[in-house]
Amino acid sequence: MYWVIALFDDQTEELIKGIWKELAVKNISYYEEEINDARPHITLGSYKELDKEAYIESLETFYEHTAPFRITFNTVGSFLNFGTLFLSPTVTRELLDFHSSHYDHFHSFHHKANPLYLPGNWIPHCTLANKLSPVKLAEGFEHCLGRGDKIEAKVTDIALIELMDDSEDCMDAPIIFTKSLR
Repeated sequence: MYWVIALFDDQTEELIKGIWKELAVKNISYYEEEINDARPHITLGSYKELDKEAYIESLETFYEHTAPFRITFNTVGSFLNFGTLFLSPTVTRELLDFHSSHYDHFHSFHHKANPLYLPGNWIPHCTLANKLSPVKLAEGFEHCLGRGDKIEAKVTDIALIELMDDSEDCMDAPIIFTKSLR
């Protein structure tokens, strides 16, 4: 399994990791510990199988002249029946165009793509906690809503993650390629 993700500037990454730590201190979620080397991100796409070399080569060339861009997280949300708590960015034309252009370029990989991430289905989000009980989800919402401030972020890199191990306690899904936006 593979995921294509958008990574953030260092300040945003540290801020979101701080939220992960706050949720752990409050015994709400241990999301950071559930994934080895976890980094805050927005998933652009997911694939069951992938020709890694061809995909990485295409990532390298496609994003060669893509500039970093700003997003604003001002919504806390959840997916029904999954116990997932997340930050959602304001869905701007720039963000939708960025996502659509990715899929336009990588159309030859569509047959392996998870349809939840295709244009028209995609819900951009940055996960804060996963697999929470309804009680813990409510506690997580309360904590995040109490923080109050929106988060101004910058998307600075595109990366490819490969699932190596998905055991009960911890997922090992390292970044196997990163392309900085310039």
